[in-house]
Amino acid sequence: MKKLLLVTAISILGLAHVNAQDIDFGVKGGLNFARLIGDNTSKDQTVTAFNFGAMAEIKISEKFALQPEILYSGQGYDTGVASEGNIALNYLNIPVIAKYYLTKKLSLETGPQIGFLLSTKGGTQDYKDLFKTTDFGVNFGLGYKLDNGLNFTARYVLGLTNINDVGGTTNKNGVFQLSVGYFF
Repeated sequence: MKKLLLVTAISILGLAHVNAQDIDFGVKGGLNFARLIGDNTSKDQTVTAFNFGAMAEIKISEKFALQPEILYSGQGYDTGVASEGNIALNYLNIPVIAKYYLTKKLSLETGPQIGFLLSTKGGTQDYKDLFKTTDFGVNFGLGYKLDNGLNFTARYVLGLTNINDVGGTTNKNGVFQLSVGYFF
């Protein structure tokens, strides 16, 4: 995992050095609609949380760009049990998004992400011991970027890792994100 992070960071920094004049930096924030997918989730409901963070767009060509991000992402699920309520899973996610511009402003977006579990909470309990600390996922979405730097994103993050740290149960994150950002 450390090797993957190192290779990703070196690749991004290498691309940034080659096209340093074509990098835009920005911030973003928005809503998450999250739930767990997998075993014993039939009664679990979607929870609404938020995301915020920083991003950079590295233009490779007129039609193609890379967008690394670092985001705080509120995720989790609603257990459907009144005494437990929402189980909040708070992550630091690092997606690397490949953007293909269909038009000057509209882009298709996809790419991998790694997430690090920062904290958990449900009712009055801390559930961190029940979940793995690292989550891998893949992003799919659309982006729309205005000439003034304002941009909008609709994305689905499909978890690829079983996040349960207890045997016999498989659950993955599923998060639909709506975000608004601004490139400086």
